[in-house]
Amino acid sequence: MSEEVLATVRASAPRRWIGVGMLALLGGMLVYLALATPPQTIFWQIFLLVMGGGSLVLADATRRATERAIELTAQGLRDTSGEVLAAIDDIERVNRGTFAMKPSNGFVVILQSSGTRSWHPGLWWRLGKRVGIGGVTPAAQTKFMAQTLEALMAERG
Repeated sequence: MSEEVLATVRASAPRRWIGVGMLALLGGMLVYLALATPPQTIFWQIFLLVMGGGSLVLADATRRATERAIELTAQGLRDTSGEVLAAIDDIERVNRGTFAMKPSNGFVVILQSSGTRSWHPGLWWRLGKRVGIGGVTPAAQTKFMAQTLEALMAERG
């Protein structure tokens, strides 16, 4: 049985590759700096190598995460791998205000119950009762999804 998808949020290719490219460039530059012109103390060289390696790992995690998309159905939010982000019945409110603690170009869903922590850089994250949608996603798609989600919640009562 296939559910009707009401809204989809997907990272556009240019945004996706700019985000991944910047992280990879930063990582490469830090590793190069640590090896080509090593600092006076070994501590700073290790620090640069760790930060560079971390940036490269984050670039790959962002690349893998942004291959997915987020879908809104009548049952709730899920990603294209099938992972459920939030069920409609569990959503307390949607926060998309200017000063909300939310991802870039996105919104935050406040849940009634806590979920397991999860982070898919550039696409979505979950921490406690909050699910953040957005990052390298287009603002028009996330705004439409948030408005549709608010309409579903209004129908629910």
